[in-house]
Amino acid sequence: MPAARYTAAVLDTELIPAAEADSKWLMVVLHGLGDSMEGFRWLPRALNNPRLNTLLANAPDDYHGGFSWYDIYDKPGIGVERSRRLLFDLLDRQRVDGFATEQTFVFGFSQGCLMTHEVGIRYPHRFAGLVGISGYAHEPERLVAKQSPVAAEQSFLITHGTADPLLPLAQTQAQMEQLQAGGIRMQWEVFEKEHTIQGEAELAVIRKFVEEQMKPL
Repeated sequence: MPAARYTAAVLDTELIPAAEADSKWLMVVLHGLGDSMEGFRWLPRALNNPRLNTLLANAPDDYHGGFSWYDIYDKPGIGVERSRRLLFDLLDRQRVDGFATEQTFVFGFSQGCLMTHEVGIRYPHRFAGLVGISGYAHEPERLVAKQSPVAAEQSFLITHGTADPLLPLAQTQAQMEQLQAGGIRMQWEVFEKEHTIQGEAELAVIRKFVEEQMKPL
């Protein structure tokens, strides 16, 4: 299959404002392969957090009617690095716009989960929290070796399914153990599910994680 076309120099995004006026809490949402921001428009209502602004983002590459963060078939590292730079630029712009990184969450599904690892471990500022669903890490040894000075202070919630047909549980779990051994702090949760979000059971865990991270220190 031919490589995806690199198309976007700046990520296409849409901000869904929080119900609570003037709130500066933010969640940046990164979709999976072949999806788009439209696939996660339901998330703000499901999380039901009145203080949380939601920034939906489309990945930069066209992919069969949706978008992709990197080419899964040929040299994925090239696209991973490019998308990480684009996400760093996006996060820098949010800081300029008044959304402090310390009050910003990143949420990613599948490919978006991989990019959540990239951002959370490499970005030089501490996030409120990072949520990765049904994903994996690209070259975890590299991530650990190149982690930012604040990477060990980040808080990750990573979930996976026992019956994921695309990304076997054992493979992802081994990678997460590598990251943890490298100093990455992580809450690891396993659900009886395939390559998806396991409805209310999983959403409840995500809600609790977000609410805990939003509590005053």
